[in-house]
Amino acid sequence: MPPDAHRAIHAVWRLESAKLIAGLTRYVRDLGVAEELAQDALVIALEKWPITGVPDNPGAWLMATAKHRAIDHLRRLERHGRKHAEIGEAIDARQETAAAALDAALDDDVGDDLLRLVFTSCHPALSSEARVALTLRLLGGLTTAEIARAYLVPEPTIAQRIVRAKRTLADEGVPFEVPRGPDLAARLSSVLEVIYLIFNEGYSATSGDDWMRPALCEEALRLGRIVAELMPGESEVHGLVALMEIQASRARARVGPGGQPVLLNDQNRALWDRLLIRRGLAALERIDALGGARGPYALQAAIAACHARALTPEATDWSRIAALYAALYQLSPSPVVELNRAVAVAMAEGPAAGLKIVDALVSEPALARYHLLPGVRGDLLFKLGRFAEARVELERAASLTRNERERVLLRERVAACDRALAGEKP
Repeated sequence: MPPDAHRAIHAVWRLESAKLIAGLTRYVRDLGVAEELAQDALVIALEKWPITGVPDNPGAWLMATAKHRAIDHLRRLERHGRKHAEIGEAIDARQETAAAALDAALDDDVGDDLLRLVFTSCHPALSSEARVALTLRLLGGLTTAEIARAYLVPEPTIAQRIVRAKRTLADEGVPFEVPRGPDLAARLSSVLEVIYLIFNEGYSATSGDDWMRPALCEEALRLGRIVAELMPGESEVHGLVALMEIQASRARARVGPGGQPVLLNDQNRALWDRLLIRRGLAALERIDALGGARGPYALQAAIAACHARALTPEATDWSRIAALYAALYQLSPSPVVELNRAVAVAMAEGPAAGLKIVDALVSEPALARYHLLPGVRGDLLFKLGRFAEARVELERAASLTRNERERVLLRERVAACDRALAGEKP
């Protein structure tokens, strides 16, 4: 197949697969079957488009092709006497009736179908890892191999997660719907958590040789924007989008020429993407327009906005950032939030003030293997001139991190401690 044709088909699939699977799932009432039907349509496209060219409306072409496959599937169910009660009335012996019924079903609001697919793939009945894999597969249009590469996990592991996730949804009888009333908030938090997990893995890779995996950030942003369009009245959706937009704006400045990490205060802010910053600030304004108190994602976005508005590190309003972290802790008590507040307090009031907060976290069980705790503590001790203690903490941080780029950075900090202890310039 010509490379251009392959790229075109891949791009179309990434754009259209979620809508295709969503529409088919509502009709056949089986997520696994819907994905198989969509994949069948893709296989046919791979065979025909290199010869005939990409259609003017590739999404409609894929949907029409998948529709015919769905009709065949439903007929087989009828012939073998295995009709589901939900679709029994929609099946007719005559092709015209079956086709018309499916056309009507698939012509309903695509937005509603996508929203149902979001809530289904992020269902709390699934493990966190399964939700991430299924979401990237169904909503991101990524292949199993692409997901495996992104997370540095063997491809069979990702394939098993996806298969088990679909089986769990079927076994649990999870309905293809958006929850109502009080159930919506709980389920929405799962959706936002999955999207942010994807973004964070791209923004600061937990393991491997790369500091960032930009493709995952882009996928998370795309998914977040989709949910924000589908749920415009939910302020926390806009909060998450604002947070991701602003954090993503720093991507080019976070990595040096050799792939090494560049910390926030050392970044060339001229490289920050001003368009993404404007989009993030606009999302924050939408939250304010909706009224009500800011939730955890919106508060984190407000913190990111403080950095985005500062043209230089010295112009950063660290006192406001510390106050925002305090407000975030009130909403979502977490030792990680308190550790972040300690950094902000150290910047606003001095390293001794920050170290006092960090020292209170040393015995926190949740942070026992968290490399950033000794990393932050070592940095504050270094600033206070306590180089021997700082060295111990930074060595521990380097031993705990699973990211090779971050380990190199921490080792450099250890070397700076050694130089200081030897009386040299750190």
